[in-house]
Amino acid sequence: MRKIIAALNMTIDGFCDHTAGIPDENIHQHYTELLGQGDAILYGRTTYQLMEFWQTVLDNPSEEKSMNDFAMAIDKIPKIVFSRTIKNVEWKSATIAKKNLKEVVLELKQLPGKAIFVGSRSLIIQLMKLGLIDEFQLCIHPMVEGKGLPLFENINDRIIFKLVKNKIFTNGAIILYYQPKKNS
Repeated sequence: MRKIIAALNMTIDGFCDHTAGIPDENIHQHYTELLGQGDAILYGRTTYQLMEFWQTVLDNPSEEKSMNDFAMAIDKIPKIVFSRTIKNVEWKSATIAKKNLKEVVLELKQLPGKAIFVGSRSLIIQLMKLGLIDEFQLCIHPMVEGKGLPLFENINDRIIFKLVKNKIFTNGAIILYYQPKKNS
């Protein structure tokens, strides 16, 4: 059975925003390698539209090789977009979900293949409430943003996690790999 992995960047003060953080060559390289280990990434409308930035890097490459490599990786991986307002997408590797989030994720989990990533805060919250996330990969950047969207908003039930590993970057960011403990 495929794993559903929530992979997201956040700040020490708990805010997640794709424009916050301190991305560097090592972090871009990490996420480039991670995308190669998956079969798809799920996005909500807002995150999908932010990620479209990487198409511009493909058209006008950066001087940083790690950014160009990430742009190629994000371009290649299939993207499934959940939106009530977007009716079509221009990115060739993206499609609009035709079913609701729960149905799509349950179907994807049953198919053979590699991991499915979730890269949008709103989808992570919905899937947490449904108990459908197998692993959280939280990259915590060594900064206080002071404002933004908290990742764990509107969660009413207690959830306990088990730390399974971590990865520390030279810029001080750390990825914590957590698995939710199943209620017994």
